[in-house]
Amino acid sequence: MYVCGITPYDATHLGHANTYLAFDLAYRVWRDAGHEVHYTQNATDVDDPLLERAQATGTPWQDLAEREIDLFRSDMEALRILPPREYVGVTEVVDQIAELIGRLTERGATYVLDGDVYFSVSAAPKFGAVSGYSEETMIELFAERGGDPARPGKRHPLDWLLWRAERPGEPSWPSPFGPGRPGWHVECTAIALRNLGTGFDVSGGGSDLIFPHHEMGACEGHVATGEWPFARAYVHAGMVGLDGAKMSKSKGNLVFVSRLRETADPMAVRLALLAHHYRDDWEWTPDQLTEAEARLARWRAAVARPAGPDAAPVLAGVR
Repeated sequence: MYVCGITPYDATHLGHANTYLAFDLAYRVWRDAGHEVHYTQNATDVDDPLLERAQATGTPWQDLAEREIDLFRSDMEALRILPPREYVGVTEVVDQIAELIGRLTERGATYVLDGDVYFSVSAAPKFGAVSGYSEETMIELFAERGGDPARPGKRHPLDWLLWRAERPGEPSWPSPFGPGRPGWHVECTAIALRNLGTGFDVSGGGSDLIFPHHEMGACEGHVATGEWPFARAYVHAGMVGLDGAKMSKSKGNLVFVSRLRETADPMAVRLALLAHHYRDDWEWTPDQLTEAEARLARWRAAVARPAGPDAAPVLAGVR
């Protein structure tokens, strides 16, 4: 199982927690059923939002990423969300990402525009298979979610960036394409291929990753290896809203896990999130935490009572 991780430029909010809790539940069920689960999660520890926040706050980008990753892991631990087998930072695998871009280039799937390397959507015969979206919808979402459909010189609006040539003031790494840094989608593709190979069981994340991220990553994996599917199932958690809009760092309408757990039992936060189906979009309100705290108190009172009949047969039946 591969679950797309955070871009660590701000604290963990409830939208993050909702996503990782959904996959924690799957992880626990599989393990309880006796399966060995190879679970990998990345951290996008170099990306435009991170660099912009670092510049705005006068913080070295590496320090900002390290601080927020540490806070994220502390928040996950507090919520009893099991860690994956591997956390992999993008900066740890830049060489492997460059190697993957080289394989895509050998297959005629890339071109260069002003020093930037792009994937040509015309080289992806399975493009659209993950999302099922129309081209019009894809272009609209691509523009909203970090893409550049209107960039002059591109062969197609949906061609996407694989390698960003070095810009003044930005971190860069050497590569066969010149100094620069990876694009977003190819990072996860390279990490998943390195750790899990192709045809792994689950690729997961929030529903906002259906397109472009998972669509484009699947196509990169297919073109690079010739194997399909890249992942057998794409599983997406719903979005958590606040004040009528999706909770997101860019909008600033966030409820931070670290602040909630200063005054609330983390297990009540976990229970409040679990009250919703993992695929549903829903709106957070403080009343939900109050209800979860009351429910948790009732459960704890119940299990504190003298033991009744042996529960082992019931558990065996559930399993």
